[in-house]
Parts: sequence; C-alpha cells; structure tokens
Amino acid sequence: MYEPIRTKSVHSTMAGPPSDFPHRTREEELDIQLAGHLAALLAVTDELSGLTPSTDLDAAATRLAEQVTRLRGGRKPVRASPATTGRPALLHQRAHALAGRALVVAASRADTAAAILAAERMDAHAAATRLATTA
Repeated sequence: MYEPIRTKSVHSTMAGPPSDFPHRTREEELDIQLAGHLAALLAVTDELSGLTPSTDLDAAATRLAEQVTRLRGGRKPVRASPATTGRPALLHQRAHALAGRALVVAASRADTAAAILAAERMDAHAAATRLATTA
C-alpha cells in the first residue's frame, strides 16, 4: 500500500555531523546572560550618576563593572557616558527591572556575589523610585 522511502532524509543530510558548530554549556549561556543584564544595569547606573551624582551610584557602578569583567573572562565592559537630561524616576524603574533579571539568572547560576549585588541594587532603585514618586 505504501512505498518505502528510498532516500535519506533531507534533515539529516543538511545538518551534517553534530560537531559542525560549537555548542555552549548551560553555565556558559547563563554567564553570557548574566553579564548582559549586569552590563545593561551598569549603563543605566552610569546614566543615573550623570543626572543625580552620588557615591552610592559610583560604588555600584564599580562593583557592576567588576562582576561583568569577571563573567566575561577579563574583558572590561564599555561604560556609558553620564546623561545630562532625563527622568531619574524612569531610569530607576528600568534599573530595578534589570537588577531583577540579573538576580534571577544569578540565582539559577548559583552566583552568590552577583545575586547579592543584584538584590542590593533592586533595593536601592526601589527606594529611589518611591522617593521620586512621593516627592
């Protein structure tokens, strides 16, 4: 009733052997994700430090840069130039969201240092958002 298939599958011949392209481990993927979230948080922190200079933001930026450098195998992150105009409340909200994403990835990766830093930044940005909206 049915004729048997006489040729190889297109899918198996197109892909080739599985070693044709590099694969990353789950840990490597999580490192890349965490470094990306922390680098984005660093950029927002740099913008905020231009609008509302503080030693807390400068210290946080330094710690974030250290973590990104560690996760990227010694490559330092590109730093954003501080903003001179903008809405700090919106930047604090964005930073809070980025810190939350970094915390989730750091927790799944079991990276205590990055998780503590992300949690501290979430608290700081949540407090700054509350102050900005009540003022």
